[in-house]
Amino acid sequence: MKYAILTFGCRVNQADSFEFEESLRTGGAVAARAEDADLIVVNTCTVTGAADQGARNLIRRIARDNAKAQIVVTGCYATREPAALAGLPHVARLVPNHEKDHFVRILRNRAAATEMGVGAFDEGPAGDVSTAQRFGTGNGGYGSALEPGAMGRTAYPLRVQTGCDETCAFCIIPSTRGASQSRPLAEVLAEVGRLAAPGYKEIWLVGVHLGSYGRELREPESLEGLLRALDSVSGDVTFRISSLEPMDCSQDIVDLVGKSGRFAPHFHLPLQHGTDRVLRLMRRPYTRDFYMDLVGYIRARLPHASIGTDLIAGFPGESEDDAEANADAIARLPLSYLHVFPYSDRPGTAATAMTPKVASADAKRRAGRLREIGARLAARFMRSQVGTVRPGLTLDDGTTVLTDNFLKVSIPPGLARNTRVRVHIETDTPALVGRPV
Repeated sequence: MKYAILTFGCRVNQADSFEFEESLRTGGAVAARAEDADLIVVNTCTVTGAADQGARNLIRRIARDNAKAQIVVTGCYATREPAALAGLPHVARLVPNHEKDHFVRILRNRAAATEMGVGAFDEGPAGDVSTAQRFGTGNGGYGSALEPGAMGRTAYPLRVQTGCDETCAFCIIPSTRGASQSRPLAEVLAEVGRLAAPGYKEIWLVGVHLGSYGRELREPESLEGLLRALDSVSGDVTFRISSLEPMDCSQDIVDLVGKSGRFAPHFHLPLQHGTDRVLRLMRRPYTRDFYMDLVGYIRARLPHASIGTDLIAGFPGESEDDAEANADAIARLPLSYLHVFPYSDRPGTAATAMTPKVASADAKRRAGRLREIGARLAARFMRSQVGTVRPGLTLDDGTTVLTDNFLKVSIPPGLARNTRVRVHIETDTPALVGRPV
């Protein structure tokens, strides 16, 4: 069986897609272009209306370009609004988020069964393929495990947590991912060892609410406890902490990143808005000054760290004065990059019922201004790194290095993908260019 996996949205979705990929490969399936695949898994996001529309358009295009394909739709959009997707052409199955882990096993079984001519997705219960059917040739399990370069990624996004117990007014994700669930510490450590074996050198730690890691476990843990355990693992593996809510980024975590050497100096800390009034409307549990103090501490402790954030423009009730104060606050922060989203109503969230609404044109205008500020902040950070030497990992064909502080630097050819290097950054015009040292 030939398959393709198409992923929208966050790092957690990317991590889920890696598990789909591995299950299909170990079942004997072979990756292919979407136009040539027998099975296509579309892993959706529903953070914005644009994400929903993008998923629908992609599914229609796949059905038009590949009439033989069976399309499986999963992810947050498939969980929130299955009826909007079930009637689209060639959609054979919808898999809500709470069934993803079970579906990983189904994929493995079905890939093996189909490879042996047992049947296709819509022929009987997909999870009921017998051992004899799967391994009737006597050859046992087969197929290739993942290795660096799978799905075009050199690092591996490891999901250590999913779900969220927070009540942010704008966010639909708690209703599509459910309550917080963490992988036990021993399981995470075992996964790290398993991923190091085929050569993964960088692992991204991802979660919907990563900072809540371990709180609900039978033997409670914490994110800091997880990081300290990972700091002690053997082997040539380093870690990158994915998006972390500001209130969960303690000074102890910052200090650990600063002294360890195992963790990338890269913090993604979603602020969402630079005024306390709008933060209260959003139900965010911190203030602007708390955020500024946190970012200031990181910058003082780790001068070369990359610090990114998420921002929402045009949240219900945001005035022109709020938007102006927001832009001024962001421009003064020592950030490295911004992800900016015009507000989008998500039915089922508290914000949907909030008024007054900001006109779409105004929200887009305010988002545009924030993106301009973000471009200036990014250029300033890149300029500050010229002349420095940073550790990193080669990507793609080996001519790009992703530095520990989340910069992509072009280097001359000659190195393979997934090679550790120290790169001297020589110029930022028109893009970052350097050479290995």
